[in-house]
Amino acid sequence: VYEWLMAGEPEQPVDSFDRHVFACAIAIGLGNSERPLTVALGLTRVQLSEILGRYFPTALWLLADQPEDGGEMAIEEEDLRDLLLRHRTSGREEELWLAVILARRSLEFNHLWQDLGLHSRGDLSALMKNNFVALAAKNNRDMKWKKFFYRSMCEDEGLRLCKSPNCDICDDFTVCSGDENAASLPYAAA
Repeated sequence: VYEWLMAGEPEQPVDSFDRHVFACAIAIGLGNSERPLTVALGLTRVQLSEILGRYFPTALWLLADQPEDGGEMAIEEEDLRDLLLRHRTSGREEELWLAVILARRSLEFNHLWQDLGLHSRGDLSALMKNNFVALAAKNNRDMKWKKFFYRSMCEDEGLRLCKSPNCDICDDFTVCSGDENAASLPYAAA
């Protein structure tokens, strides 16, 4: 699905990295979910239509039989969307879409970069630096992104999530930070 999406040409010039990220998310949403694509990504039908129209116009047929909304949100999903949107880099519409997708895919069980269908953790870090630069800058200890998001949300609420007062003396430092060596998740066949 990823290769098929990327083989088509958008009608207008678009950011190639954003296109890659959206293709990854759509491919993983189609391939690893029994849910409709809008629900797998948390997007409304209108948002999905805008992404497909801008980045993958030959794939507009994917809108067939998609529900109007992204389904019911988990308790923390709206808080995560808000956290991301407060740290938008430029106010582009893509940042809103990415915040929605990141929040929904953060509910999955693998590393976030895998659940977004990205090729590596480096892709996720680049996504964050391009679209949520202030938040990315706060992750200065290379904390795993899901853990970092939840820690940030807890700090916003004045809650202490960690048992240690700081990362330097924490016994779980390697659990929260550093390497996420793993294979990319497979996409659906075209």
